Amino acid sequence: MNQQLFEKVDRYIGNLLAPEDPILQEVIQSLDDASMPQISVTPTQGKFLQLMLLTSKSKRVLELGTLGAYSTIWMARAIPADGKVITVEFDPHHLRVARQNIEKAGLSDKIDLRGGKAIDVLNELISKGEETFDFIFIDADKPPYTEYFELALQLSHPGTIIICDNVIREGKVLDENTTDERVKGVQRFNQTLANNPKVTATIMQTVGEKEYDGMAIAIVN
Repeated sequence: MNQQLFEKVDRYIGNLLAPEDPILQEVIQSLDDASMPQISVTPTQGKFLQLMLLTSKSKRVLELGTLGAYSTIWMARAIPADGKVITVEFDPHHLRVARQNIEKAGLSDKIDLRGGKAIDVLNELISKGEETFDFIFIDADKPPYTEYFELALQLSHPGTIIICDNVIREGKVLDENTTDERVKGVQRFNQTLANNPKVTATIMQTVGEKEYDGMAIAIVN
């Protein structure tokens, strides 16, 4: 019953304050059509990312884990015309679908879609002296979250906001004896976040249409 209530409230909020236009609806449909997992952020989470971008006046955004570019589109719409989202996706099939969705959204000039392993792309950005990012969204595979975060710090500046999704895993982070590599990955990340003096951070629990989870929110000191 609680999950049904969470879903109803999430839809209520979304319909009021984060309605999906046809482009976003088509992105969600494209995942089913391409047999991809429906693990995009929810509309209310997409709107939350937009609000964080607007609050921080972000122009340069880095995203790890594009999937079908649903969250990417939400974020690209919230940055100025001369802003840029660099988004990284490993799966070639996901890349093709994301590229089509970005083109349909008319955002190819704002979104730089890159294929490859996130760690490799991050290291490449660092080695080439890429300009720092104002906002970083990490929503990729969970075991290397700590490594993603530490590399992301090298691409940040004081005031950069870093948000990492799926860090509560339906409360499984409380299980010290877990054998789930995804849970172990976020447990390690959460502890690293708590001990890192370079950021001020917290974790917000999330409920809604998707499973019970949480987002880590950090600001670089």
